[in-house]
Amino acid sequence: MAGDLRRHRYEVTVEWTGNLGEGTASYTAYERSHSVRAAGKTPIAASSDPSFRGDPARWNPEEMLVASLSACHKLWYLHLCAQSGVIVTDYVDSAVGEMEEQGEQGGRFVLVTLHPCVTITAGGNEALAAALHQSAHEKCFVANSVNFPVICRPRIIAHATMAG
Repeated sequence: MAGDLRRHRYEVTVEWTGNLGEGTASYTAYERSHSVRAAGKTPIAASSDPSFRGDPARWNPEEMLVASLSACHKLWYLHLCAQSGVIVTDYVDSAVGEMEEQGEQGGRFVLVTLHPCVTITAGGNEALAAALHQSAHEKCFVANSVNFPVICRPRIIAHATMAG
């Protein structure tokens, strides 16, 4: 039946790996390193943002949030294109998140902007391809869960042949 509520559960383990032998004896006594794991998946090496003494070679939570918004939008968009007869042959998003820090009070995201560059087959409906981004945004589970604006600025390119 349409409208049935379905619940999904996501279980992850975040394990701090940055104890240098003194624990959190001081702010500089430990690394911010941690791993993010889920059953059957490759662990993600993570840390805090380098601005907060994190390892720049590891993913930080802020990047993962922006990536989650981008990936969720892309997955909905591709689904809607497949349903609507728009043939997408390439999709690359250069998403940007903006966060404001308020000293000791912490911080918060104020905006994420998605910049998907979508290639469709020549002769495809470019207007529909562009419009489906709004529908994807409205359906995106992650975008519907955040309290800041998520803006999408798509670019549609028609290409003569399908990659293959």
